[in-house]
Amino acid sequence: MAAPNTDRLVSIDALRGVAVLGILMMNVQGFAMTPFAYDDPTMQMDLTGDNLTVWALAHTFFHLKFITIFSTLFGAGIMMMVGESEDTGRHYPRMLWLLLIGAIHAYILWWGDILVTYALLGMLAVKARRLGSMPLVVWGVVLILLSALLMVGGTYLGTLFATPEAAAQEEEMLSGWIESMTAAYQAGFIDRLPWNAGMALMGQVFGMIMLGARTLGLMFIGMALFKTGFLSAQWSTVRYAVLAATTLPVGIWLSHTGTTAMIEGDFSSRAAADGNALAYFSSLVLAFGYASAIMLLSKVGAFKLLLMPFAATGRMAFTNYITQTLIMSFIFVGTPGLGLFGTVERVDQAKLVLIVWAVQLVWSPLWLTFFRFGPLEWVWRSLTYGQAQPMRK
Repeated sequence: MAAPNTDRLVSIDALRGVAVLGILMMNVQGFAMTPFAYDDPTMQMDLTGDNLTVWALAHTFFHLKFITIFSTLFGAGIMMMVGESEDTGRHYPRMLWLLLIGAIHAYILWWGDILVTYALLGMLAVKARRLGSMPLVVWGVVLILLSALLMVGGTYLGTLFATPEAAAQEEEMLSGWIESMTAAYQAGFIDRLPWNAGMALMGQVFGMIMLGARTLGLMFIGMALFKTGFLSAQWSTVRYAVLAATTLPVGIWLSHTGTTAMIEGDFSSRAAADGNALAYFSSLVLAFGYASAIMLLSKVGAFKLLLMPFAATGRMAFTNYITQTLIMSFIFVGTPGLGLFGTVERVDQAKLVLIVWAVQLVWSPLWLTFFRFGPLEWVWRSLTYGQAQPMRK
C-alpha cells in the first residue's frame, strides 16, 4: 500500500492527541487518590452528588476507551516506522530507550506508567508486521478474548470468595494501607518513593498478566487498521459516518449499562464484576466509534481546522504524557509539591484535567511552530539515532 500523504497523517496525529488527553481523565484518580479507588470508588473521599456524577461520566466515556486507542495507535506507529521491510531498522534500540525512560517514569515519577508495557510488547508486535490485515485482526481478537478470560473471568471467580467476613477484613486492611499511603504522599517526594515503586512493580506484573494480551492484540489491530487505510482517513466519508453512527450509540449504551450496574449494586463485588465485564467489551466498541468520528471529522472541510490543535498535541504525545505526570505530581505529592493527595474530590479533579487539556492544546501548536519535535520526542529520537537530531525548523 502506498504511504498516505501528509494531510491524511493529520488524522492519526489528531486521534493520538485525543487519546493522550482522554487518558488523563482516568489517570487523574491515580495521581489524586489511592489506586484501590479504581476498582472501588467508595474507597477514598466522597462519592455522592456531583462527585458520583463525575465518576459515572468518566467510567462511561473514558474508562479503558482512550488507552485502547493509544495502544492501537502504537501498533500503527510500528507500521509507520518499520513497515513490512526485512530490516527492522532502529526499532529495537527505540524500544529499549523507551523501556529505560518508562522505567524511570514508573519507579520514580508515577506508578501508572504504560511506556514499559509498550516497549516490551512493541518488541513482540513488530514480528507480526508482515502478516495480512485479516490475520492481524484475527490474532488481535484472539488475544483480546484471552485477556478477557483472565481478567473478566478472574473477577467473577473472585466473587465466589467474597463473603461479608472476607470483605470486612479486606476493607480493614486496605483502610490502613490507604491511611499510610496518604500520609507518605502528603509528606513529600522521597517519602512516597517506596509506595510508588511497589505499586509500579505490582501494576506491571499483574497488568502484563491480565491485560498484556489485550494490549498486544490492540497493537495487531492497529497494524491492520493502518494497512487498510482506516487510520489515515483513506476510507470514504460515508463509511466513516456509518461506522460512527452505529458504534458510538452501541458503545455508549453498553458502557452506561455497566456504570449503572455498579452504582445500583452499591459497588459490591458482583456489581463490580458485571460493570467491569461490560466496560472491557464496551470500551472496544466505543473506542472504535471515537476513532471513526475523528477520521470522519478529518475529512470534512472546516472540521480539519478544529482538529489541528489535537494533531499538534498528538505529535507531542510523549512529551504531553510525561508533562501530565509532572503537573499532577506537583499538585498531589508533598515537598517540593503541594501535597494535596487524598484531599481533592472528583469534581475538582475533573476541573484540573480540563485546565491541563487547555494548556496542552495551546502550548503544543505553539511549540511546533518553531520546532520539529516535542522536547521528549527529540530526546528519544536523538538517543535512538545516537546523535542529536535537528530540532529547530
